[in-house]
Amino acid sequence: MKIGMIGLGRMGGNMARRLMAGGHQIVAFDRNADAVKALADDGAEPATSLDDLRSKLDSPAIWWVMLPAGEITETTIETIAADAQAGDIVIDGGNSFYKDDIRRAKALAEKGLHYVDVGTSGGVWGRERGYCMMIGGDKETVDLLDPIFDTLAPGTGDIVKTPGRVADKVDPRAERGYIHAGPAGSGHFVKMIHNGIEYGLMQAYAEGFDILKSKNTDKIAEDQRFDLNLTDIAEVWRRGSVISSWLLDLTAIALAKDEMLEQFSGSVADSGEGQWTIDAAMEQKVPANVLTASLFARYRSRIDHTYGDKVLSAMRYGFGGHVEIPQ
Repeated sequence: MKIGMIGLGRMGGNMARRLMAGGHQIVAFDRNADAVKALADDGAEPATSLDDLRSKLDSPAIWWVMLPAGEITETTIETIAADAQAGDIVIDGGNSFYKDDIRRAKALAEKGLHYVDVGTSGGVWGRERGYCMMIGGDKETVDLLDPIFDTLAPGTGDIVKTPGRVADKVDPRAERGYIHAGPAGSGHFVKMIHNGIEYGLMQAYAEGFDILKSKNTDKIAEDQRFDLNLTDIAEVWRRGSVISSWLLDLTAIALAKDEMLEQFSGSVADSGEGQWTIDAAMEQKVPANVLTASLFARYRSRIDHTYGDKVLSAMRYGFGGHVEIPQ
């Protein structure tokens, strides 16, 4: 299929490359001309503007917007919609707020356009490993785009099938790494909760390693101090432990390079989804103690940094290439 990819950063550029490797055609646009040239060198068709991109797409056109959530995504989609033709499809693969998706889908539908929101997880590893996707939109449009999602997804790989899943009662796409979650907004809603859970998991690891490290400080009676090798602890937990995970893998990699994590500031950013998750919990009257505490811990980290905050920064850099800047 032919896709117009708008936004060629860490995620968009690598997604475009994975799609091209899977036989799809990419027309690429980014305000950064160097990013466009780099993707063109890898086989994409370059575009100099949104108008130029539209002239190079098929009909119906498929626009994939891969930009940071907020004003830039909003204005880009508005610009696309102003000149799009009936039947065109606009995909937002960033981390937009799900209520914005619902509003956009209604506005675009009035113009005969289709809107699909794709919550995308995979970070800088996605080009190689594939991307986990949670998709919102009408069934007919999502089914039409299935070859794109199937190419981006990790596939079944070597993960053992979940016992008890009955083939005729479940969506087989889930085992390949993507789902049609429901109508517009549902994809980003599921991804929002995914990121809220991510905050909690990361905070648990960070606090655990902070406690381990502080066992050899003057806060502890001298005869009760342990000089623990955190690098080895992370490594042994990766092997057979019930708390093994990809996040622990990334922690082990960072500790193996530098157990003190000197390159990380410990000022931990949040990109909005954590707060949106807590807002949803409040709206729905669902207790979310751990997720709330993990969000507040990130706020606190920008004032007072701990070793655990550096562990958080190391994980964020590991999966997403996020570079934390002290605030």
